[in-house]
Amino acid sequence: MLNIDSIKKGIVIDHIKEGYGYKIFKELGLHKVDYRVALIRNVSSRKQGKKDLIKIENRIDLDLNVLGIIDPDLTVNIIEDEEIKEKIKLSLPEKIKGIFNCKNPRCITSEENIENVEFILVDKDKKEYRCEYCDTKTSL
Repeated sequence: MLNIDSIKKGIVIDHIKEGYGYKIFKELGLHKVDYRVALIRNVSSRKQGKKDLIKIENRIDLDLNVLGIIDPDLTVNIIEDEEIKEKIKLSLPEKIKGIFNCKNPRCITSEENIENVEFILVDKDKKEYRCEYCDTKTSL
């Protein structure tokens, strides 16, 4: 039997689409930390059938934009004293900075090493964004 204890203080990322948990775990760098974390895959869910779940026994700064791009339907629960103190529902961000690099080798951002380029959401279904400088589309 698999037994994963509740956490006293930290973060639970819930309702992750089945199979996306490891990607989020790796993106957050949780494989390198020295505090307790748990990635639970293929958890039974009434709404989703199966889902992934991540428990982090520590308060860390999460980049909600990155999480929103990977899985906009997940939920971030902030835990204190073993209770949910805050529940954050994500969505696909309309604009993002500092996550993507433009794929167009002729874009001015590539030639002049411009950082924090803004990308604007153009297709929610495909999770596609376009570069603010050259309109080249990109996705995660």
